[in-house]
Amino acid sequence: MRSHTIVASPCGPLTLVAEGGALCGLYMHEQRHRPAEPTFGSRGDGEVFERTERQLKEYFAGQRREFDLPLAFGGTPFQRSVWSALLEIPYGETASYGELAQLLGKPAASRAVGLANGKNPISIIVPCHRVIGSTGSLTGYGGGLERKRYLLDFERRPSPRERASTSV
Repeated sequence: MRSHTIVASPCGPLTLVAEGGALCGLYMHEQRHRPAEPTFGSRGDGEVFERTERQLKEYFAGQRREFDLPLAFGGTPFQRSVWSALLEIPYGETASYGELAQLLGKPAASRAVGLANGKNPISIIVPCHRVIGSTGSLTGYGGGLERKRYLLDFERRPSPRERASTSV
């Protein structure tokens, strides 16, 4: 049984979707490939929503670089492999679609990687925003290029702790 809640973020409202105690969706307002609202289930609360909201607040405060949440992916086996590979891209870094395809052992599949990346159901936490074009250009992003630019710029800023240590 799915349920959902909406939380505020610097990227606008985020719809969190959970099923069986695991997060299975994080969608931005007006996100491309956003499922129809009825598929989100009823409005609800619960531990996974509380943990996700707390970790998102820590992330946007510059206090968290990795998420520790139970995740449940739908999708095809190939999509799931791409989404799992996204979790390996470190905070503040980027990878190209071609590099992800190489990592997956499918060097000719960069276009398929791009399509799977665009359908990532758990944005921000599964960092599809960290994938860029082979020339370093910002290519499509389901949440819009403005949000992608914001997230990449945000992750490149020094954390509050790093800023404090350089000002001493």
